[in-house]
Amino acid sequence: MLIADITGYTMYLSQSELDHAREVLKNLLNLLIEHTKPPLVISRLAGDAVISYGLQGHAQQGQTFVEMMETTYVAFRRAIELMVLNTNCACNACKNIRALDLKFFVHFGAFGIDRLGGHDEMVGAAVNVLHRLTKNHVTEKTGLRAYILYSDEALRHLGLEEARPAMIPHEEQYEHVGAVQLWLQDMHPIWEAKKEKTHIPFPPEQIMLQVATEIHLPPEQVWDYLLRPEHFNVLAGGNKTEIARRNLGRITIGSTYQCYHGDTIFPQTILEWRPFERILVQTLAPIPVKNIVLLIDYRLEPAAQGTRLVQAFGKPAGPLHGRLMATLLFKSMARIAQRDIDNFKKHVEDDWFRLGIAPAAAPITPEMVGEAVAKSLAA
Repeated sequence: MLIADITGYTMYLSQSELDHAREVLKNLLNLLIEHTKPPLVISRLAGDAVISYGLQGHAQQGQTFVEMMETTYVAFRRAIELMVLNTNCACNACKNIRALDLKFFVHFGAFGIDRLGGHDEMVGAAVNVLHRLTKNHVTEKTGLRAYILYSDEALRHLGLEEARPAMIPHEEQYEHVGAVQLWLQDMHPIWEAKKEKTHIPFPPEQIMLQVATEIHLPPEQVWDYLLRPEHFNVLAGGNKTEIARRNLGRITIGSTYQCYHGDTIFPQTILEWRPFERILVQTLAPIPVKNIVLLIDYRLEPAAQGTRLVQAFGKPAGPLHGRLMATLLFKSMARIAQRDIDNFKKHVEDDWFRLGIAPAAAPITPEMVGEAVAKSLAA
């Protein structure tokens, strides 16, 4: 269960003109809605917050879930920066936009769903705990205003225990619940690391071979499959794939897909990691000449029926005779590469639909956003 909540909105509202504050909140709520991707289902809007859930068996694995929140946070901060840059208005609502920030609350537990007023209302003891987590002493004890707050249950069920050394342990006491063990992830370092991040270019003239397929799943779900070595192995066309050099349990720049082809390992070392968009790796060419390396670019592009997955192989680098040998080999492998990417498409579609149809989110209409904004302004 997840709540994405705009930080500082109550104070911002008390110091702002309502007309302009209304537009700011509407834009930010729409951004949060847009970034709440399947298989998450939006339960409802609550003033300046978006409440959603994922069902066991349909939920993303832990790293994908965290990357979704991190991507949402970066988009939120960029939206704030653009609002500041694009306004000449001197009113308090426009001057104080920078005071707004974003935090997330994540909990795991059993809950029921009641259909109320056009939305799915989550009910149960675990839901009550989730909402209590929003009333906490995090900022006064740690100074953090932008963070992800995980319950210990959520961290364990997401498989993120290895990330604990990078998190801040925290505890809250609630009446009738007692002590709740929590973990905090500071979001400001995420923004600082990603706001100026440069991308490694891969110009068309450097592409030796390119294949593509269209997968009937959203980019976030295709990305989730690429993170799992047993599924990535289908794309690699190997006997098995393992992940080496994770950082705090997560795959990232410097991690390696160890792809086994018989007794030979072809490591694909990650050079760029752009969640839901791109993985760029460097690998050894499968030829007897040593030190012939090339880039492989995996790109995810939104498509009419889901996601277009593009795999581009760069021209080899190294000694001349090795480059010539690798170029000839890869030109002869075009059919194999297309077969492997088509096999991956079928594999992930079959696996996803084997799980059954995921719950569909009730549509969030502009009227619902306007109603949430009105309630927030009236509070």
